[in-house]
Amino acid sequence: MVFRPLPIFTAFCIPLFAALMALGVWQLQRLHWKLGLIDEMNAHLHAAPISFDTIVKLPSQDAQYRRVALSGHFRNDQEVYVYAATEGGLPAYHVIVPFVFDGGRMIFFDRGIVPPNLKEPATHRAGLLEGEQQIVGVWRTPDAPGFFTPPPDLAHRVWYSRDIAGMAKALHVAPAAPVIVEADAAPVPGGWPRGGQTIVALPNDHLQYALTWFLMAAALVAVYLAYHRAQGRLSFGR
Repeated sequence: MVFRPLPIFTAFCIPLFAALMALGVWQLQRLHWKLGLIDEMNAHLHAAPISFDTIVKLPSQDAQYRRVALSGHFRNDQEVYVYAATEGGLPAYHVIVPFVFDGGRMIFFDRGIVPPNLKEPATHRAGLLEGEQQIVGVWRTPDAPGFFTPPPDLAHRVWYSRDIAGMAKALHVAPAAPVIVEADAAPVPGGWPRGGQTIVALPNDHLQYALTWFLMAAALVAVYLAYHRAQGRLSFGR
C-alpha cells in the first residue's frame, strides 16, 4: 500500500475526527447517566412513604418521585384544572386541589384526571374527599410554563401547565413547597378523579446521538481516504 497524506487536509481532518469521536463518547456517558437516573426515580416510586418534614429537607433531585404521607383535608371549593391529554390522545383535565395539613400548611395535590364532561365538581361529587384524610402521593416539581404555553383561563380555573406560582396567586394561598403531590392509583368513590398518572418518562435519545456522531466520524474517514485515492496518493496495489 502506498499512502502519501496531504498535510493541510490531514491537519484539518484529524481534529475534526477526534471531535466527532469525543462527542460520541460523551453521548454514551450521558446514556449511562440517564439510565441510572431513571433507575433511581423508579426506586423512589417503590420506596416506603416519608413525611413532609423529611422530604422537604432533601435535595430537589433526591426528593423527586418519592412518596410522601400527609394527614389533613382538601379545600374542594378551590379546585383548579390543568388541561392535558391521555396516552390515547384524548382530552382530559388534571384536578389540582389545595391540601391543608399539619397546623395550616398547604400544598397542591394533583388528584388525577377527569374527562371534560366530568370537570365540574358537581359531576364528580362522589369523588370529593371530605373531612380528615390520610393520603400518600408522589412528590413532583413540575416544569415551569413555556414560552408558548397559553395563558390560564382564570374565569374557569383552567391552566395549560402546572404553574404553581400562578395557581397560588389566583387562589390567594401560599404553598409550603413549590411542588405538586400526585395521587397514587388508590380507587376513589365514583372512580373520578383517576390517580396513578405518575410516569417516569425522561427523554433518552443519547444512544441515537452517539451512533450519529460515530457514523459521521466513519464517513469522514471514508471521505478522507477516497479523496487521497482520487488524488493518486493512496493505492493498494503492490
